[in-house]
Amino acid sequence: MRDKAAALPPGYQIVTLPNADVPNFQRRVVYCPGSKHVLGGGGEARGNGAILVGSFPREDGRGWIALGRQIGYNDVGISVFAICAD
Repeated sequence: MRDKAAALPPGYQIVTLPNADVPNFQRRVVYCPGSKHVLGGGGEARGNGAILVGSFPREDGRGWIALGRQIGYNDVGISVFAICAD
């Protein structure tokens, strides 16, 4: 049986920016630590009627951005996740 950890890229790490309420359409950003770069990521909009509007890497490849909105409210709960490696 193959070791799952051996298949991961060097320095593999998932970084999470926990849920927080922010104004609708405000970007939340999670950064890769040290000199690591983002391989992928995502975001989650939390709340009744919450919608994830965007989820994409930073242009410099050092983190992940997510934003959302919640219909009928002034703010939305957003969590952001980045998959990082050396």
